[in-house]
Amino acid sequence: MDPLTHGVVGAMAAYSVSSEKNRKPAVVAGAGAALIADVETFIHLPSDPLFNLEVHRQFTHALVFIPVGALIAAALFWWVLRRHLTFRDLYLYSLAGYATHWFMDVITSYGTELFWPFVDTRFAWNLVSVVDPVFSAGLILFTALAIGLNKKWLIYVAWAWMAIILAVGWMQNNRAEGAMTQTAAERGHFIERSVVKPTIGNQVLWRTTYISGDSVFTDGVRTGYFSGITVFPGEGEPLVFIEDEFSEFQGRTLYSDLQRFERLSEAYLIRHPDKPDVIGDARYSMLPTSLIPLWGVETDTTNTDTHLPFLYFRDSGEEIRTRFSGMLFGRDLPE
Repeated sequence: MDPLTHGVVGAMAAYSVSSEKNRKPAVVAGAGAALIADVETFIHLPSDPLFNLEVHRQFTHALVFIPVGALIAAALFWWVLRRHLTFRDLYLYSLAGYATHWFMDVITSYGTELFWPFVDTRFAWNLVSVVDPVFSAGLILFTALAIGLNKKWLIYVAWAWMAIILAVGWMQNNRAEGAMTQTAAERGHFIERSVVKPTIGNQVLWRTTYISGDSVFTDGVRTGYFSGITVFPGEGEPLVFIEDEFSEFQGRTLYSDLQRFERLSEAYLIRHPDKPDVIGDARYSMLPTSLIPLWGVETDTTNTDTHLPFLYFRDSGEEIRTRFSGMLFGRDLPE
């Protein structure tokens, strides 16, 4: 989830458990604590580009780390808020704010290691986009009114707004999944694994990606609230199997990095259509119908003992924007 929404929800949580006299400093503590979990964003190893991906939404987002993260946040904010709060109260509000972070990330689509260090499975509920203006605007509005008017019931309205948007996301996700299942059946495909994700900023246009046999397929699905469901046929590409295609490099850094990227990508690996040396994550693209990956690693079989470069392929040009908005608003209908 984006930082602004994280901060607002952290403020909502702290406000909800605060006493009337402590509400404003509680909001500061809760918002700040909710943001601290993303400190891992700044952890980099220049020599190992995949390291940052591995720690992203990892230990600072794990459930077992919540009390520790809250304590760190309380210690940092103590110097600012010690005249307004006891350390006990500050820790309570920091705990409330920090404890929201994992939830706000798991409702999005990247995946969060909730049970680190016991398992490295990433959980993603795929209910809202990482950035969703409608979702965030409602939370910001009701929280601002609650703070400005000192009306606690408005915070409960903000929580209700969140629940409604998540319920809508669950419904829309299921509708898109149903369309994906029907489309695959019409193609004669048996779905072995699949993932359904909202596209950026909305709960109307979805990206469905499934594996059938040794190939991966993606489609766009528009789940209009009043206009029914429209499927935008996408692309299919053969999967890349690291164990088969790169077996001769076992024991080398190249092979190890490919295995790490395979785990991070949940084995949805393809070659970039225009860059055959790039192995990309098929789950993400600028368009829901495209298998041009948003990111990938570049392989160099002549240099197998160096960590693989991690590359981004974000094309937000006019053509991409026009095609995306056409699908989102139902202007581009499939033939």
